[in-house]
Amino acid sequence: MADDTIRSADVIEADHARVLHSWSAQGSLPPFEIAGGSGCELWDHDGNRYLDFSSQLVFTNMGHGHPRIVEAIAQQAKQLATIAPATANATRAKAARLVLERAPQGFEKVFFSNGGADANENAMRMARLVTGRDKIVSRYRSYHGNTGASIVATGDWRRSSNEYARGHVHVFGPYLYRSEFWATSVEEECERALHHLERVIQAEGPETVAGILLETIPGTAGVMMPPPGYLPGVREIADRYGIVLILDEVMAGFGRTGEWLSLDAYDVRPDLVTFAKGVNSGYVPVGGVMVDGRIAHEFDERVFPGGLTYSGHPLAAAAIVGNLEAMAEEKAVENAATIGRDHLGPALEALADKHDAVGEVRGTGVFWAVELVADRDTREPLAAAKIGAIKKACQERGVVVFPSANRIHMVPPCIVTPDEVARAVDALDAALAAL
Repeated sequence: MADDTIRSADVIEADHARVLHSWSAQGSLPPFEIAGGSGCELWDHDGNRYLDFSSQLVFTNMGHGHPRIVEAIAQQAKQLATIAPATANATRAKAARLVLERAPQGFEKVFFSNGGADANENAMRMARLVTGRDKIVSRYRSYHGNTGASIVATGDWRRSSNEYARGHVHVFGPYLYRSEFWATSVEEECERALHHLERVIQAEGPETVAGILLETIPGTAGVMMPPPGYLPGVREIADRYGIVLILDEVMAGFGRTGEWLSLDAYDVRPDLVTFAKGVNSGYVPVGGVMVDGRIAHEFDERVFPGGLTYSGHPLAAAAIVGNLEAMAEEKAVENAATIGRDHLGPALEALADKHDAVGEVRGTGVFWAVELVADRDTREPLAAAKIGAIKKACQERGVVVFPSANRIHMVPPCIVTPDEVARAVDALDAALAAL
């Protein structure tokens, strides 16, 4: 409930005066604050209520204030609030077991990190150590985090002022709507994207390439669904040249796509899988790397030269346990699949039929992007100012969305209901009409 002794304006003023916010010009921060949340709903200190169709940064997969997760954290805090990572801990061990139950067959260990960026950082480190090679191939349309190597592996604009890490090579992935390969069909796009990837590896020298790092489904870059055959094709290329395949499931994993891991929908087995966000719905910072047995055993006698003070923190581990047990018992993954197939997907496709500004709708489960254009024929991206206006219009109608470039991402918690979907899509419909 809202606290009538605190005003939203006071919170915003205090926050903006003292906090340096990420990815932002500090003089133009949005005047928005949140006091509390439950399920898919948020509220501010003035009593305004919102549906959260951003899942914040696409991580509250079980919604806000879930009692099972909150209680797990509280009980762990009472028993043992923190412990060094070298010390064995029952809650950490259980969290690892629950994560590995969702991993591909043959995965044996979990390296815990503080979030998705350092999960990718350590996965790249493992690939380099086990191959003795240096280069990492990733996509231009990607986001892998904001630590030293992860931000350089990222392909979008954010890497350009952070390029301090060595050995990174970028390629274009499949994206038929804006094909880099002059493709006219899904099959052509897939074949040419795979050819492009292999030719880059050949040109760089396969003996220099340690790993291929891909988001299974690129998230912030646009929820770009991999065409049939693409990920198995990448696996074949990796095998051909002895390259470690790392799939980044930080955003797409743990129910977001209507699967436990988004890779479950594709015939592909990576060597390493990175995760964070939905594994404990972001209640305590955590991430990690699921490690295939072959790679894990490389470090049986050899020191793994990576570590974090809070690796496998008991409170984070407890949140993982509470979150994954609740997801299974409440069938949240199944709900996400049903919502995407029967409600959110069809409703967004209907907006494409109704509004000329909608160029393409892409997604699955509770992981959708609406790509907006100024002209359907030329596919010119809608201007940033108009994307900002749509975000604001949705918020004024009580719905928080996730804008990225010329897209509105509709990414609610896995527990969202059909009625909540209808309310959110109505708000987006009205915002598009106001254009």
